[in-house]
Amino acid sequence: MEKPSPTTDPSIRQTTAPSGSKRAVSDRCDQTYSAHWDHPDSNWNQAVSQTAQADPFCCRTEWQLSFHEAMRPDRSLVVRETAGSMAAFAEIDRSNRGNLLTPIESGWEFGCPLLGPDSIELLANIIAEDTLQCTGQIQRTGQNNVPTIFVSGLVPGSLQQRQLAKRFGPDFDLRLNLPTALCNASLAGGLDGYLSRRSSSHRRGLRKQARRAILAGITFERASPANQVEATQTYSRMLAVESASWKGIGACGMTVQPSRDFYDCMLRRLAVSESARVIFARHDNKDIGFIFGGMAGKIYRGQQFSFTEQWKPFSIGNLLQLEQITWLCSEGATRYDMGPMMEYKRHWSESTMHIETLILIPK
Repeated sequence: MEKPSPTTDPSIRQTTAPSGSKRAVSDRCDQTYSAHWDHPDSNWNQAVSQTAQADPFCCRTEWQLSFHEAMRPDRSLVVRETAGSMAAFAEIDRSNRGNLLTPIESGWEFGCPLLGPDSIELLANIIAEDTLQCTGQIQRTGQNNVPTIFVSGLVPGSLQQRQLAKRFGPDFDLRLNLPTALCNASLAGGLDGYLSRRSSSHRRGLRKQARRAILAGITFERASPANQVEATQTYSRMLAVESASWKGIGACGMTVQPSRDFYDCMLRRLAVSESARVIFARHDNKDIGFIFGGMAGKIYRGQQFSFTEQWKPFSIGNLLQLEQITWLCSEGATRYDMGPMMEYKRHWSESTMHIETLILIPK
């Protein structure tokens, strides 16, 4: 649905995406946004590479629109774009208290809604329209309905953060949420280079675990779905493993809604460009573990891994990590993004990057 825009620049497009009740999974993932943004080479996804991002995969449509559809389809999307730039927010109506503009993925806030060199001015354009729309309301009630805005995924002290403060500081109070530490590892030098940067005890442990797996008859199978049928089949196998894992048994993993729909939508989107990287651990022709993530250019973003409780003593998680890194290095990937720092990731990661959310509160 097109709304009037205060700008006179015809290259700036405003679109509000459809909202409302969820549709069936088979419809929801491949029809709602396909006309304009929901494809791998869309302006949205190209804009991700135009501004340095701490977590580029989570800025892309595969992550953002999957969250919207599975987690918060009740919100309207407010999006502006120029060639190579995007401002992509979700709007929450708070009646006379002023609306909220939040990142579309507002659960973890890993991605940034401002992408590309024109994105800050595109946000200013959104604010200008909302200001014009609420002028009558201010005159009638004395209340200012200019939105409160959440801009996530910002690197502390970055140029983008400084530009936001300079552009909006005069009209908004600026506040910061506590930062989140994201961890990653360079894949420079390929598999040998990566392993050379691990501790000797970690390398020794991996060799021992790999030998034990071979003796037990454990094998590994790679999958990169190339269509919706393959995505469905792959996801069904992942869910079967998850159901037999500690997460599935405890009803706290991706078998539980809305996580189940979220990763289903993501895998379907990744299948369009064959950008998913899934590896299954198998024994006696049965799946006993999996690891799953997706590519953003040459950067891999891990998503989930799981293994059945029966095979926990065989360090299936470590072996899946090693198999995934082997695959990534063979394809020339340059970095492995692992998401928020957790204790088990310390052996695999090399550096951390912090992100934070800037909150713009109208004065």
